[in-house]
Amino acid sequence: MNSSEGLKRLLYGRLLHLTHLNEQLFASELDAFADLTRQYGLTFTSNSLTSIHVIDCIGSHEPINSTSIAEKMKLSKASITKISGKLLQEGCIKRSRMNDNKKEVYFSLTPKGRQLFIVHAEMHESLEQSFIQGLNTFSEAELQASLKFIQTVISHSDTMIKNDESS
Repeated sequence: MNSSEGLKRLLYGRLLHLTHLNEQLFASELDAFADLTRQYGLTFTSNSLTSIHVIDCIGSHEPINSTSIAEKMKLSKASITKISGKLLQEGCIKRSRMNDNKKEVYFSLTPKGRQLFIVHAEMHESLEQSFIQGLNTFSEAELQASLKFIQTVISHSDTMIKNDESS
């Protein structure tokens, strides 16, 4: 095995480790979000970060339709339909139609959804600042190489998921 092949295998192993750590981190973030919502007297039963990010997307772009949410979040329309149904049931979002287009459904936040949007924004800002500070030791070239690597992994993962869905 040449050194390039060994380095690629090492990267794959490190990526798997990162995936496991991210699962733990996301579980921890969900717990922290649940704690924050309770502190604000809110109930939110979803255990999905994606649901929280759908609320964020709607709150940032309301009124917005499913197609636009899917495009902005780079998810399938089917995923957005499923998540939005749960968020409707939970009273976080509401549906409406525009006067000039009675066919298309748009989503906006309810007062409860707006509160969850604000709580998430506060938490997200803190997490983002911590992440950015962790990258302060990287040079511009290292950041560009890291970005290229992550984009390649995302593209590869997207392809694998699409192949699974079409099988």
